[in-house]
Amino acid sequence: MASGICMGFLGDHKNMRPTFAALNIVSNFSFLKSGSHPEELVHEAARLNYSAVAVTDDCSVSGLVRAHVTAKECNIKLLIGAGFDVAFSTPQLPTFSRYIVLAQNREGYGNLCEIITASRRRAEKGQYQLQINDLIQFASHCILIAIVDAKNAHLMPSRHPMSPQGGYLRVVGHLQGIIKSLKTAFSDRLWLGYARNFGTDDAAQLTLAQQCANHYKLPLVAVPHINLATRERKPLLDALTAVRIKTTVENLGYHAAANAESHLKAIDCLHNEYPLIALLETIRITALCDFSLDELRYEYPREVVPDNETTTSYLRKLSYEGMTIRYGNQHPVKVVAQVEHELKLIADLNYEAYFLTIYDVVKFARSRNILCQGRGSAANSAVCYCLLITEVDPARMQLLFERFISRERNEPPDIDVDFEHERREEVIQYLYQKYGRDRTALTAALSTYRPKRAIRDMGYALGLSLDQLDSLARNIAWWDGHTIAPERLIEAGFDPDNPHMQMLLALTRELIGFPRHLSQHSGGFVIARDKLTRLVPVENAAMAERTVIQWDKDDLDELGLLKVDVLALGMLTAIRKTLDLLNNYHGTTLRLQDIPAEDAATYKMIQAADTIGVFQIESRAQMSMLPRLKPENFYDLVIEVAIVRPGPIQGGMVHPYLKRRAGLEPVSYPSSAVEGVLKRTLGVSIFQEQVMQLAVVAAGFTPGEADKLRRAMAAWKRKGGIEPFREQLLSGMQTRGYTLQYAEQIYSQMQ
Repeated sequence: MASGICMGFLGDHKNMRPTFAALNIVSNFSFLKSGSHPEELVHEAARLNYSAVAVTDDCSVSGLVRAHVTAKECNIKLLIGAGFDVAFSTPQLPTFSRYIVLAQNREGYGNLCEIITASRRRAEKGQYQLQINDLIQFASHCILIAIVDAKNAHLMPSRHPMSPQGGYLRVVGHLQGIIKSLKTAFSDRLWLGYARNFGTDDAAQLTLAQQCANHYKLPLVAVPHINLATRERKPLLDALTAVRIKTTVENLGYHAAANAESHLKAIDCLHNEYPLIALLETIRITALCDFSLDELRYEYPREVVPDNETTTSYLRKLSYEGMTIRYGNQHPVKVVAQVEHELKLIADLNYEAYFLTIYDVVKFARSRNILCQGRGSAANSAVCYCLLITEVDPARMQLLFERFISRERNEPPDIDVDFEHERREEVIQYLYQKYGRDRTALTAALSTYRPKRAIRDMGYALGLSLDQLDSLARNIAWWDGHTIAPERLIEAGFDPDNPHMQMLLALTRELIGFPRHLSQHSGGFVIARDKLTRLVPVENAAMAERTVIQWDKDDLDELGLLKVDVLALGMLTAIRKTLDLLNNYHGTTLRLQDIPAEDAATYKMIQAADTIGVFQIESRAQMSMLPRLKPENFYDLVIEVAIVRPGPIQGGMVHPYLKRRAGLEPVSYPSSAVEGVLKRTLGVSIFQEQVMQLAVVAAGFTPGEADKLRRAMAAWKRKGGIEPFREQLLSGMQTRGYTLQYAEQIYSQMQ
């Protein structure tokens, strides 16, 4: 039936070249098995006018969010799926080498996640073990492509004629049991896949695939194996293969790809390499898949709200109960107004359940006398203070709630809560016990190649000795950024003009930013209302009794999925022990929130750099800055901590701020709009929210564009920086009357 459909399609379009959907794309999230990012692969497929792509990494959806974002930008359809490599069942006979599972809809995506989870959970971290029963159990609403293996097709020489007793049908019979099981489970959603190796066994491979397809009445689909966006990445792929199997490129032998044909090709090329009917089947499969990651919706756990309450009523009730705990029965007018403002915005954006989830965790910790405190932008929330999540009193602070939650940004809030490092495990186990292992897991932390590790691995692959690698790595500094300057090679005793060294530099530059492995986040939990494995696959972490999802923080942000940060802080342990010591000695009940604010004697010690053991301002860099900046209040300390970092130093912010603070340099603003943004920091942009505000008021960015700029700054390690915004920023500021020099200065500070 499938062949009839395709022939009908071909008859109607016999004068047209077929389009094509690439259904077997492996990105560099199949760690060390691909030479291209998912973004590069999707972008190149769109340039070649493919109708759709499926990034099918090995038992993983880790790269799909990046592919999803790029596919939307390039206006190309992305099919959601994963691939599973299979060991030979009988070494002497060809069999299936790889399964590709594609989700047709939301239910199918949940089943795909279950297959990946089952395969990953029964193996050690970084490995997987697919069983046929996994495919059969979760077959509904999924498409399966079983790729016929070609590696041993040369064992079917011409003396085995294609007859009932011949070699090919012997192989076909060998597959009968597994195909029967798969056909029963997948029905008309099962395809045989054909992928050319561009070797001597191609003819045998095609014949075998066609024999299987005809014998079992299954459609045959073209699924060329793609792990390169362009053929120019072949040397990098060979080097990564050498790293993966722990050898050098020179000794790869048959482990190296025989050619560079696994790159994305023009459709006309594919027309010459594959049967037309097999190419057309990719279009039919594409039409049967209608699922996007945009359909995923986070649902908060039900346990955080009593049966007789709604999320809105319960959050309001807890906020006012907490206000009474904080201030007594006389609620400050300023605080009431701020809480009401926040509650309305929280309700409008449907974030009540998130606040209640964090409240529940903090409530547990406080019931066990575990010191904890929310930090970051959450300190700008009066509701968080009333819920006992943070300790910043809104009655005596100027809050910037929109820095925490903004209607214009329309993104979930992010409440990071620190717990005593010695007792955080109690909080983690509480989450596992309350919600169950099937509903909660840690967020992944993506480890990517940085210059030192990249040059070590590429140097090893090219045959450099350990002493040479150590010498190279020692001469790479953080201020080099994402580049390896030739002078670093000279400092290490190498000739940068040597062809071998030029190859090393080229490979290293390509490798920087590549994902290397997934590890567990320091404390970011995703909690689902129902089974978490229907939302995202879960796999084992290296640490015992830990499981992680396959997405990191940036992926969750892109999809609008929320996490709960349960972080460990050693200083909280020290503070708790200090409070216990004071209370036991003096017979008091001093709490964290009772510590006096803006104590003059304390600031006198800080100004003298007497801060050994004081959290955040005890480093040598901080202690050298304190006598120069002379903090007099808490906001001065905020600036102090923010300004002693590589970014502000490189951006030329430190000296102008110090001179203006000391009265040695006049404070001026190019416009009243800029003054409104930078007045508190004396005309110097220090904080991320100031950058966003400057982009809007001085360069004409929309709030949405300013948020993209902020995201690019926050994810510079992955996305490579803010260069795509440079032209828009400079031209926007000049159009509004700012000089090019000032615009360049602002851009430099953003970098």
